[in-house]
Amino acid sequence: MQSLRIVFFGTPEFAVPMLETLVASTHQVVAVVTAPDKPAGRGMELHQSEVKLSAIKNQVKILQPEKLKNETFVQELQSLHADLFVIVAFRMLPEIVWNMPRLGTINLHASLLPNYRGAAPINWVIINGEKETGVSTFFLQHEIDTGNIIFQEKVKIESEETVGTLYKKLMQLGAKVLRKTVDAVAVGEYPETPQAHITEVKKAPKIFKPDCEIDFNKSAVELHNFVKGLSPYPAAFFKHKGKAIKVFSAAAEISNHQHAMADLVSDDKTYLKVACKDGFLNLLEVQLEGKKKMNIEEFLRGFSAN
Repeated sequence: MQSLRIVFFGTPEFAVPMLETLVASTHQVVAVVTAPDKPAGRGMELHQSEVKLSAIKNQVKILQPEKLKNETFVQELQSLHADLFVIVAFRMLPEIVWNMPRLGTINLHASLLPNYRGAAPINWVIINGEKETGVSTFFLQHEIDTGNIIFQEKVKIESEETVGTLYKKLMQLGAKVLRKTVDAVAVGEYPETPQAHITEVKKAPKIFKPDCEIDFNKSAVELHNFVKGLSPYPAAFFKHKGKAIKVFSAAAEISNHQHAMADLVSDDKTYLKVACKDGFLNLLEVQLEGKKKMNIEEFLRGFSAN
């Protein structure tokens, strides 16, 4: 098997095990491309991406272009003479970039493509109540997340799975599948399966803060999945007396009731639940705006549902 010269594109924590498995392989990661440092936190200090920190630790050259079509950046990429580009959780690449290496550009996506194309596949599979998901590797082409599948592996979604726990599972599975993919490309022996034609492909669009507000007109099971699909981050929330209450853990309670949607029901000591279409969302772990995260009994010591 030939040793490939690889440029790795990635930014968040999710991409770190993928980068590190390639650094530890027989291949050579000649550079990492990641997002520019950005001000963050109360002090607005410059924040380095998790992938950049890993690249520093592993002494890999780092490129942080503001614009991916920048002539200087493109020339620097060309000078690296990479055989293969690898993308994990990075923004869209222009064709002048992804079409550059002789073996092409591969992407690892955290879903069973063609379903859940988009920026937030791990969130949406849980929100939609799916029973399984996985990771897919494929060669990049013009339309986002549509290239021929190289490898795909599945993982079961447990009944109480949150986006936080599933994220960690897929992060580790992704590292294994990516290593397998790169090794297969290096020897030129790998499948290329066109993505299945599905009339209505399930999408995974980016999630913004307004998207996280709970709609209590939905069923208890839908709301339970919604909470799990946003926990621990960015977190589902609802508003009470003008203040946001984030919900990190909850349970679905199916029952007939006479309450209006979004009514709070509590004994002010051990439980707090919110009326929905076919029952209640029983809140277990929450955080009132400006306060710390608490279990519901601790929260109720300083909160009144009335």
